[in-house]
Amino acid sequence: MARQIIHTDAAPAAIGTYSQAVRCGDTVYLSGQIPLDPQTMQLSNATIEDEIHQVFKNLDAVAKAAGGTLSQLAKLNVYLTDLTHFAKVNEIMAQYFSAPYPARAAIGIAQLPRGARIEADGVLVLD
Repeated sequence: MARQIIHTDAAPAAIGTYSQAVRCGDTVYLSGQIPLDPQTMQLSNATIEDEIHQVFKNLDAVAKAAGGTLSQLAKLNVYLTDLTHFAKVNEIMAQYFSAPYPARAAIGIAQLPRGARIEADGVLVLD
């Protein structure tokens, strides 16, 4: 099965040796997104809410570039440097997703690139 590399200028450029996403058949593996503004490549981090929104906007842009939408996300992984923000993730996630929701993990970690407080990645299944 051939791999197709997904790239869009509507999401931040990769800041390392990875692609924004890779499509294999009908499955798209979305790389982790931190709250970088795709235009400035600076953190959108005035508040944790700003960070959460930017992460979902970035994931949405990559999903669209792959020919899908966030509603086709089968699995979502959320990484937080402070798990007290978990309730806020749930609240804001409801603005980007509707039932049936993707499978999800929320993982507390010590540190993220560029001092971000949240990162998310996922697996998209195109219908």
